[in-house]
Amino acid sequence: MHVTHTFEPVYNGESRVLVLGTFPSVKSRESAFYYGHPQNRFWKVTAAIVKEKVPVSIEEKKSMLLKHGIAIWDVISSCDIKGSSDSSIKSVVPNDVGGLLGKSKIIKIYGNGATACRLYDKFCKEKTGVEIIKLPSTSPANAAFSLERLIQCWEILRPENICRK
Repeated sequence: MHVTHTFEPVYNGESRVLVLGTFPSVKSRESAFYYGHPQNRFWKVTAAIVKEKVPVSIEEKKSMLLKHGIAIWDVISSCDIKGSSDSSIKSVVPNDVGGLLGKSKIIKIYGNGATACRLYDKFCKEKTGVEIIKLPSTSPANAAFSLERLIQCWEILRPENICRK
């Protein structure tokens, strides 16, 4: 089934880092926001690294990210996908990541998992000229990483760890 991404990136002019996923899961598409699967650990991980309580509402999630200079989006604008399976993705139309970089102070791009990084390298890197840094996926499918181990790996996103331009 060909599916189109229906929600906007979360960023503002002060965003310093961008976290890219691949494409919203079925649960995320149903909730109309990023990382909507209840077992996805993205919100627990980001809350831990910025030392905030885990946000619940979409507005709380956006506010937490923007307060700490974190932007989120997905590499893919539309694609053929079966359910939520990244391995089934075909016929990719990428998002304009370069355009987003031009509207912010983003200096680092991180991929939420290997597939996001591979797709970014294939469809976006040539236009942006910016390397992507791979982080372990927060997906429940990544059972090899405990929540504590994910938090350790993702600490690189802490505001104090981001070099200023």
